[in-house]
Amino acid sequence: MHTLRFTAESSSDGMIERDFTVGDVPGVLWSPAPGTGRAPLVLMGHGGGNHKKHPAMAGRARLLATGCGFHVAVIDAPGHGDRPRTAHDEQEIAELFRARAAGEPEGPIVVRYNAHLAELAVPEWQAVLDALQELPEIGADGPVGYFGINMGTAVGVPFVAIDPRITAAVFGQHWPDVLIEKAKQITVPIEFDMQWDDEHIPREAALALFDAFASKEKTLHANAGRHKELPRFEADSAVRFFARHLRRPLTPPA
Repeated sequence: MHTLRFTAESSSDGMIERDFTVGDVPGVLWSPAPGTGRAPLVLMGHGGGNHKKHPAMAGRARLLATGCGFHVAVIDAPGHGDRPRTAHDEQEIAELFRARAAGEPEGPIVVRYNAHLAELAVPEWQAVLDALQELPEIGADGPVGYFGINMGTAVGVPFVAIDPRITAAVFGQHWPDVLIEKAKQITVPIEFDMQWDDEHIPREAALALFDAFASKEKTLHANAGRHKELPRFEADSAVRFFARHLRRPLTPPA
C-alpha cells in the first residue's frame, strides 16, 4: 500500500491547498478551512493535455470547497502535468497533431489513447482514494463523488464502474466507443454534459453514452455550442448536484 505524503501547503480565501504524492503519482488536495470537521470528498479528473492545477480544476475545487465544505482531489494523469511522457505518449500526441493538421477526425486517436491512459490511471485513482480515506478529515465511510469531463470521463467511467465507494458522478463530452459496457455497470446518480454542436463528438454518440448508464437517476445537460464551448454555469450545476447527493448543505462562498 502506498502512503500519502504531503509536500507543500498554502491557503487563501478560506481554502487550503496541499500538494501530495501517493507512490510516484502527484496530486493536490483542496480543503475547506480547518475546524469544519469531516467532510465528503470529490475526486476530479482533468482533461487531455491539462494537469491537476489547471484553472478549470482550481476553479471547480474552489466552488466545492468554499460553497459545500467538500474536500477535492486531483491527480496528474499518466504523461500529464508533472509526470514524464513515455515514447507511447509522444507517438500518440504526434499522431493527434498530424490528424488535426490534415483535417482528419481526431476521435479514433483520442479514444485509443485515452483508453490506454485509463488502464494506467484507474488503479492509481484507487490507491489515491485508499490513502485519502485514511485522513481523519475524510475517513473511510464518507461519501465520495467523481467529476470528470473529456479525458476525465474516459478515466472516470471505468473507475466508477468498479469502485463502489463512488456515490455520484458528473461526466460528459466523450465518445462512447470503449465506454459503453463500463457505463452499463454504473448505477449511481449521474449528471452528463454534452455540446449539441460538437465538431468532434456527434450528438448521436454523446446520446448513446448517456443512454448506456444504468443509473435510475441520470440527467442530461445538452448545450448549444462547439466542443470547447461548454458553459461555465455547468460547473455551478455540478456543485449543486454533489451538494444534493453527497448530503451537505450548499452555502454561498464567503
